[in-house]
Amino acid sequence: MKKTIQNILSQEDLNFLLTNRIPRNTLTRFIGWFSQIENPVVAFISIQIWKFFSALDLSEAKNQSFKSMHACFTRELKPNARPINPDLNYLVSPCDGLIGAFGKVINGEIFQAKGFPYLIEDLIPNKSLAKSYEGCEYVTLRLTSSMYHRFHAPTGMQIRKITYISGDTWNVNPIALKRVERLFCKNERAVIECEIDHPNKEMGSSTLTLVPVAAILVASIRLHCISPLLHLQYQGPNEIDCNAEVKRGEELGWFQHGSTIIVFAPKNYRLVSSLNLGDNIRMGEVLFEYSTQP
Repeated sequence: MKKTIQNILSQEDLNFLLTNRIPRNTLTRFIGWFSQIENPVVAFISIQIWKFFSALDLSEAKNQSFKSMHACFTRELKPNARPINPDLNYLVSPCDGLIGAFGKVINGEIFQAKGFPYLIEDLIPNKSLAKSYEGCEYVTLRLTSSMYHRFHAPTGMQIRKITYISGDTWNVNPIALKRVERLFCKNERAVIECEIDHPNKEMGSSTLTLVPVAAILVASIRLHCISPLLHLQYQGPNEIDCNAEVKRGEELGWFQHGSTIIVFAPKNYRLVSSLNLGDNIRMGEVLFEYSTQP
């Protein structure tokens, strides 16, 4: 029965209709409220339904019982469940995710899916920051609903600024990415500007940018370096200066459910050659490699 229902829901037209042609923001606010109901019966039933429709695996979770569905969404993992690669020549993945797109910024353009380009300036409102990534590499990491939803520092770095952009809550699954142009530029998101040191000290420091993008049922982003919770009712300020130093692999925050993180690497970093579209990567595994080769 489970397989039959999943096959029906995986039909593209039906999936797009059920997850996008609905009152997205209203449903997202409702789920945000419902998921935080602290009732053991509500939590148990909700998590069982969630397991039925996904590959939810709680074996690595620090706790095995949850007071709410939200607590399960934002669960911590057991110590050492995600080893952090220590080699400073690599930037590690900030999260568990699927490789949704990757490449080089060319003429200010990147891709959300094959045949669906968008401008980096439409994603990142700071035009000088956006232009600084010309010729640099990026990768899109998509979190599914059952994945670990916290994200971490790809290397030791200083967080300099957070820019919050309110927006829509389109689904970010591959079906929607093939149908909705500039989807990431329409959705709620945060731009996290970070400064990192090159492994080659003579190169000085460079800017690494993380863009967590919210989606339907997920419009809420918690960042430890700032006090406000970023969500659809957040009233500002939209630009928040920050001066937080974080260690390699240190937790930065979490989504309320799961979504997407786009990573823009500094010059001289290349996506590791072993990664391909659709690959599953875990937080702490190597993502970009430092290279002085053009």
